[in-house]
Amino acid sequence: MINDATLRKIDLNLLLAFSVLMQERNVSRAAERLLLGQPGLSAALRRLRETLDDELFVRVGRGLQPTPRALSIAPAIEDALSGIERAIRPPVAFDPANWQGEFRIGMCDNLESAFFGPLVARLRELAPGARLIGVAFDKRDAARLLDEGAYDFSISVHDEPASWHIRAPLFEQASLCIYDARHLKRMPPLSLRDFAAAPHITVSLDGSTSSGIDVALARLGHRRQVVATVPRFSALPTTLRAMPAVATIPESIARCMAQLHDLTVSELPLDLPVDSVTMLYRRIDQADSRALWFRRLFVEVVGEALQESGCRMGVSKAACCYEPAPLAEAI
Repeated sequence: MINDATLRKIDLNLLLAFSVLMQERNVSRAAERLLLGQPGLSAALRRLRETLDDELFVRVGRGLQPTPRALSIAPAIEDALSGIERAIRPPVAFDPANWQGEFRIGMCDNLESAFFGPLVARLRELAPGARLIGVAFDKRDAARLLDEGAYDFSISVHDEPASWHIRAPLFEQASLCIYDARHLKRMPPLSLRDFAAAPHITVSLDGSTSSGIDVALARLGHRRQVVATVPRFSALPTTLRAMPAVATIPESIARCMAQLHDLTVSELPLDLPVDSVTMLYRRIDQADSRALWFRRLFVEVVGEALQESGCRMGVSKAACCYEPAPLAEAI
């Protein structure tokens, strides 16, 4: 264990001066390497002699001759300085092509359905030795799971983050209506009357059947009938293809689901607030090259996936960019 009391007695810069003097054995050359004047280097040597209680170097002609004490401690000081220099070198850039390990991401199932496949496909191209782990979570557990190291980052509509987390904006997500036009024989866009009259399927982890849709409909003098509630978005396609019903879901999963299951999407006939989908990660990972590369890759994949599916929202680059100063929302 390091003896703090011993190290407090010495300025570590003096050890660098000692090392250079040992190599050069000449005050002028040593001062030039250290970017010091000769008086400054002489003062440093005087302090070092006082600290170690040894003359360390004796002038012989135009050069310096080290004392036995200086010769005995020189190898250890050289090793220590070399170790410090290696430790503070800039980190080696992350090389995905040769990296082997796990990337972990937390997403709810609607975002997972839209982005997980394209993400793992891109990873296989750029980091063939990597493995992608998707972690299911409720956004209420996002911060705790992040602190426990369950994933590199989570994607959700996150609450206000802790000071040791960074919440970076990805995109603003509106909602769309989705249904099977072979059962619900209406062409998009649905009218307010048709939307309110149709049976509704809702998605809720806790089984809740009411939402902001009911509030918005009530303001317009309408109400809807919720005939079923499912806990996961994956149950929606087969349900909608089995009966005349509508579901109101985020745009990213709605367009993806419509393409995969031959369903119809429609703009909502009422105004609902958009959701801010964000990336949440730890501040300590802000400048880590592996984590930064993974965040950048995810942002690129999301942007391409949204564009291919016809989604209207764009992706913010703030999620992947390193900013050394504290920010309100981004890494």
